[in-house]
Amino acid sequence: MNVKVLNQKGKEVGSALLPKEIFDVKMNSDLVHQVKVSQMSNHRQGSAHTKDRSEVRGGGKKPWRQKGTGRARSGSSRSPIWKGGGVTFGPRNDKNYKKEIPRKIRRKALLMVLSQKFRENLLVVLDELKLEKSQNENLRFSTGQAKTKLTKSMAEIIKKLPFQDKSCLIALPNYDKKIILAARNIPKVSTIEARNLNVLDLLNSKYLLMSKDTIKAIKETFLGSV
Repeated sequence: MNVKVLNQKGKEVGSALLPKEIFDVKMNSDLVHQVKVSQMSNHRQGSAHTKDRSEVRGGGKKPWRQKGTGRARSGSSRSPIWKGGGVTFGPRNDKNYKKEIPRKIRRKALLMVLSQKFRENLLVVLDELKLEKSQNENLRFSTGQAKTKLTKSMAEIIKKLPFQDKSCLIALPNYDKKIILAARNIPKVSTIEARNLNVLDLLNSKYLLMSKDTIKAIKETFLGSV
């Protein structure tokens, strides 16, 4: 399986070989959906929390005597029917939203999505992805002006590629601070290391951009345990 390789100017400069075990896997939408739902559930923080009548402060004294007032009996001012009282059936932070999916199924779904990107021509491969170095590189990283220059350089590279203003996920062969800083403020562009590729991030982006070195990193990470 061959895929055309572009340079950073958007011109075709050759081709690269893709392993069939990773980029030629039959699609199973139901399996991919299960993995996506599990990832979304695992990302859910569950931080919304309301207090019930036993947790709300106050309400220890009976508001009025049981009988003889003509009013309905009441035992606490923190009852759910009172203003400032506890909440009935409200969200609680002790709920567990995690859904476990076997590792082999997660891996299979990831390969399916990668294969689908290739079939739909949504996979863009570059010969290399590098930003120009400067003499004052260490100084530039500590200034806002430096980060702006990096972002402009990355934006110019992306404009020359066939994305058509669509969302893009940049898969890096390893951690590259310069590219991550350059891409993080560009709309619809995100970065990820090849070893951290997952179904949810791939589905959230229209295009997948990688270099030839990233293909090698994917082979080393996924091909050995397929």
